[in-house]
Amino acid sequence: MPKIVKNRQSLKNIRTIQLSMIIGYAVIVIVAIAIVTQLAVKKTDEVMKNKVISLTSSLNVQMKLNMESYLSRMETTATLAFGEKEAYTYDATDPNNDEYEALNTEKIITDKLYNLCIMENFVDYGIVYRNNRTVGKISNGTSTLFGDKIFTELSSMITRERTNDGWFTGYNNDFRRIYYVKEVHENAVLVISFYANELNEVFDNPETLRDMQIRLVNSDYDIIFSKEIDEIGKAVPTGIKSRIKGQTSASVMDNEYLVSVNNCGDWFVVCSIPTEKILNEKNEVTRYIYMTGLIAAVIAALIGLYLSYLLTNPVKKMVAVLDDKAKIDLLTGILNKLTFEEYAGNCLESSLESEQRALLIIDLDDFKSVNDNYGHAMGDKVLETVGETMRSVFTDDDYLGRIGGDEFAVLINTSLGSEVELREHISKKCNEFSESFRRRFDEYDNGIRVSVSIGAAISPVDGRSFTELYAACDKALYKSKKSGKNRFSFFDPQTESEVL
Repeated sequence: MPKIVKNRQSLKNIRTIQLSMIIGYAVIVIVAIAIVTQLAVKKTDEVMKNKVISLTSSLNVQMKLNMESYLSRMETTATLAFGEKEAYTYDATDPNNDEYEALNTEKIITDKLYNLCIMENFVDYGIVYRNNRTVGKISNGTSTLFGDKIFTELSSMITRERTNDGWFTGYNNDFRRIYYVKEVHENAVLVISFYANELNEVFDNPETLRDMQIRLVNSDYDIIFSKEIDEIGKAVPTGIKSRIKGQTSASVMDNEYLVSVNNCGDWFVVCSIPTEKILNEKNEVTRYIYMTGLIAAVIAALIGLYLSYLLTNPVKKMVAVLDDKAKIDLLTGILNKLTFEEYAGNCLESSLESEQRALLIIDLDDFKSVNDNYGHAMGDKVLETVGETMRSVFTDDDYLGRIGGDEFAVLINTSLGSEVELREHISKKCNEFSESFRRRFDEYDNGIRVSVSIGAAISPVDGRSFTELYAACDKALYKSKKSGKNRFSFFDPQTESEVL
């Protein structure tokens, strides 16, 4: 009997030890998985935050560039008013003006300004004189807003001394219009304006970040533009303002908000989104990891790895979509390879049978020697000069892109009817580009001589798709290189290229 009791006690002890081992193993596994999961979540948070901050920052820069480009276009259209001599020589305040001649002169100026006003659907496009006399289109809304102080108030909006002009909005808390004012002479200012809602086309956030708020604010952090119309004219929300106040270019992400700000002249582009909206999917997966880990230790470990993949996969998709939206090559200021090929391909595919397009491939001659002998900083300067020259030589209708380290491309879009005219146009542009590039770079007076070789192909005769045209251009470029560089060639299907 004692022996049976002893055996039973031993069996009980074994079971107790076994149970203790199972419990201990389970606790160790659960704790280990919890620690690993926590570390994985923390690391994923860190990587995700860095990626999102970086890409949101790039998106903000893109919005800034879009805004600067839009304002620059408005300024350029405004300066067209000075194409009429009377616009900048006539002074309505001159007491010696002959009344009849003054009326005729004002009619000439008004006709010119009205024609320019139609170009961008301006609300105002006119000249205001010190005696408050106006020519061109000055809307009733503007006249009512400024009253008999219109010249004085508009003149006070000229904030840039070098160019004698300025942008403003929010006069008397009226943010419906955005104004650009430029001094004509001491007694006259040119004023143009457009409705603030025109900026909808400038601030177009990607679908992936559709919940992101994009705002344009002034130096007092009052909202100039927002797609939430009720916000316009009000102060930026305190939670966002506190994170960007005093910053000209920064990105901040904490438990409440991801906020990015960039200076745009006297204004700021502010992008913001609640952090919970970015991390919502991640948090759901994290909770599922913990729940699974408590249910089954070993299975939870395997599922944890799989869920870690699920956790990072949405970030990768977000990175891919935002990368696609980053269309500009930051060094040269023109389209990057992916965007150029997409735009050019779509343009060629949608072209009618009767329409002609031309593709140019531009390659720097002996560019490697510049990096080797003068350093990559000088190499970057050469690439920047290529981008500047392309923008100055080719038109806004043409697509400009950097498609390789030192390889660039242009898709020429023109209304020229015949192939002969198109070839003449291309020849002129190639010569102009080569000469302008050489002249720009010679200004640095650094002893470096850099030239370009160009290959050209015409659609549809040399190919209909981007791939076909690029292959034809590549053969023409090869001929230019082989023939001594610093020249351009058309693709010739008989001889592969013809050197001009």
